[in-house]
Amino acid sequence: MKKLILASFSALALLGVAACSDSGTGGDATTTQSTNPPAAEQPMQPAPDATKPAEPAPAEPAPAPAQ
Repeated sequence: MKKLILASFSALALLGVAACSDSGTGGDATTTQSTNPPAAEQPMQPAPDATKPAEPAPAEPAPAPAQ
């Protein structure tokens, strides 16, 4: 009985080590780097007015004081 328990424990330990080991082949093909857009797709250009500063409204002359 003792040999059966020892053999079962050894088999489980061996399977655990095999499941956690990294053989370096296959691997994960995912990446965390950004990807480039397709060549046919152009990035959006800003509107031509976007770089101009806002101009204030023209000031109206003050009314003449009544005399």
